[in-house]
Amino acid sequence: MSQTFLPPKWLEQLCDPYAVLGISVSADDRQILKRYHTLAKLLHPDRYTKNCNLEPELATAIFSHLINPAYEHLKHPHKRLIAIAMLRSQAKVLQQQALFSQSAIAQEIMEMSAPEAKLFYEKAIACYAEAQSQSLDQFYQVTQQIRILNLVYLRLHKSDLLLPQKPVSVISEVEVKPVELTLDEKTNVKPVLTNYAQRHYQRAIDYVRLAKWSLAVQELRDAIKLEPNNSEYYALLGLVHLQQKFIGMARVYIHHALKLNPHNSLALKYAPRLAIQPGKNINPKSMAKAVSIAALLSRFT
Repeated sequence: MSQTFLPPKWLEQLCDPYAVLGISVSADDRQILKRYHTLAKLLHPDRYTKNCNLEPELATAIFSHLINPAYEHLKHPHKRLIAIAMLRSQAKVLQQQALFSQSAIAQEIMEMSAPEAKLFYEKAIACYAEAQSQSLDQFYQVTQQIRILNLVYLRLHKSDLLLPQKPVSVISEVEVKPVELTLDEKTNVKPVLTNYAQRHYQRAIDYVRLAKWSLAVQELRDAIKLEPNNSEYYALLGLVHLQQKFIGMARVYIHHALKLNPHNSLALKYAPRLAIQPGKNINPKSMAKAVSIAALLSRFT
């Protein structure tokens, strides 16, 4: 398949790898890989053999000359930094040209608070991503819309999206501890330590906002694997299971959160509903076993 099969403007203007994959600029390694696999299935030639309205050649060209290069770029963390820097520069140019003032979506986001803008942005990306692969004839137009949305959000969102941030709590009781900094005596620079457990926790909070309970559970389990003694993770996981009507598992995790921190406000709030008596001692081996069983059962629920 020759590269000339795609219109020249596609190869020239679809230079935002995030837009090409249909993901947000804050996507991490797992989200990037998951989206790539999804597109690989959607654009597989076998999907078009029974539908004469879809062209397998176009699907192959899009995947080979747009999707693959975008994924190869974004799967490297340092290249993602370069991509973000490039997009920020483009966003600055558009703002200087006063093009943002002509964008309805830019005006809408500017009127939102930071957490509202983030939630709006993520939901908009998800909607565009779904439309992006439904009609290959519309791939260019939809990808361009995602690119514009990325530029607007990057320009209005001043902080670095690739660094861990403290999210706004889903509920008032949930708080996220700030990432600690260390001082390098030789350079006198304070680098930011990447706290992957907190990243999982933050994403879990976002999923709770959207009532995506299974995704929140997955993020919290990843956080617990990295920081198994953080009571906040267990407390929120207990709340998520309570929302799923998994009372037994909710009781296990709320109880364990209180064991790690008897003053955990979120766990204390929901303990009475689960007939948990704060301060009551429990056998550590029994609790560890219960947590393990709950983790095993959750794979099948």
